[in-house]
Amino acid sequence: MRPGAPGSRTSRLELFYDLVFVFAFLSVTTLTANQLTPANLYRCLLVLALLWWSWTGFARLGNAIRADQGLLPLIGVITIAATFLLVLSVPGAFVDRPGGLPGPLVFAASYFVIRMAQLAVFGWVDRSDPVERRRLLLRALFPAVATALLVVAGTVPASLADRPLAVALQLALWTIALLVEYVGGVTVARRWWVVLSAGHWAERHALIVLVALGESIIALGLGPKSGLALNGPVAVAALLGILVVAALWWAYFDTLAFALEQALHHAREPAARLRMSRDVYTFLHLPLVGGIILFALGLKDLLAEGAAPGTPAWGEPLGAFWVAVFYGGVGLYLLSIAGCWLLALREVHRPLLITVVALAAVGPFVTPVPELVALAVLALITSAGIAWETVSENGRRRQVRQLALEEQLAAEAEQSRWRQRHL
Repeated sequence: MRPGAPGSRTSRLELFYDLVFVFAFLSVTTLTANQLTPANLYRCLLVLALLWWSWTGFARLGNAIRADQGLLPLIGVITIAATFLLVLSVPGAFVDRPGGLPGPLVFAASYFVIRMAQLAVFGWVDRSDPVERRRLLLRALFPAVATALLVVAGTVPASLADRPLAVALQLALWTIALLVEYVGGVTVARRWWVVLSAGHWAERHALIVLVALGESIIALGLGPKSGLALNGPVAVAALLGILVVAALWWAYFDTLAFALEQALHHAREPAARLRMSRDVYTFLHLPLVGGIILFALGLKDLLAEGAAPGTPAWGEPLGAFWVAVFYGGVGLYLLSIAGCWLLALREVHRPLLITVVALAAVGPFVTPVPELVALAVLALITSAGIAWETVSENGRRRQVRQLALEEQLAAEAEQSRWRQRHL
């Protein structure tokens, strides 16, 4: 196993791992779209949070050790296979489906394999340090407890006659399992939150945001079922959806992604880098990705109804539940963007906050209006708010982007010189 370096970037194996998450995000939205209830929406968020914890463990591993060298590709393939099996078992993760393997047990076992594979690599790195070796056993206790809770959540509630009580117990057990992992990771595994390569860490998180945005485009193209009829409402909804996705992409990738990476490079003191890599990237990027998934979930339902025969020209009234999912998802994304600016760079971006307030204020008034009108209002507010955010900057955007361009040109020049000498 070869250690990483301060200048390392994302490897192709890590990109391969992220391909599984394209399917994972699609499966999470499909899980919720099949049964539209608040409880099922909460299940969607719980599964997403556990998937995120699995992903961020692999990201930390790839930052500390070169993921495409030595034994790491083998461990990576094992992790990818376990993640894929975990995603396949998502539809039966809470309620076992007849005629196949027990879904809750497959989900829990796959999650355990993923976490143990990651900890095995960290244990190999720390094998010469007796203190870290003892701490590794404590770290392994958290995924073991979380897995046990997932197993209990998948088996015990099924034996209860009271259905509401069974659902509440199951959701409570999943929530406790999630808290065990997150609290344990923050308190015990502090060493592995200090990233070695700021460029790698920033790039990994930017790519997973891109994967989530890609899932929204897949939702636009496929809807909940294949063979979506391309009628007028569907075409209008698709164009409006692309406008919103493009605005969300711009909000993150135009300036913020560069600014976050530059701030992480600048944070050379270990405690400061730990706080930023953990709080800004791992914790704040989770609601950021969650907001995209909620928006994609809303698109699935809207396109399905728009393509259905007999649907009014502008769609059915959106309703309070879908307003919360649709508008709430975009608002959560923009609020997470504003939080990243505040925590990482101590900047308050008022246009983003005002856009979130506008979405919250308009939401109750669009519940009775047709779906396409509600989507058009969402696209108008989102794109106008992000345009305002872009034009209202006082030179900061140009400075950040110019510095990123200079870094890119310098890296390309150095790579060209090396290739001329050695290739």
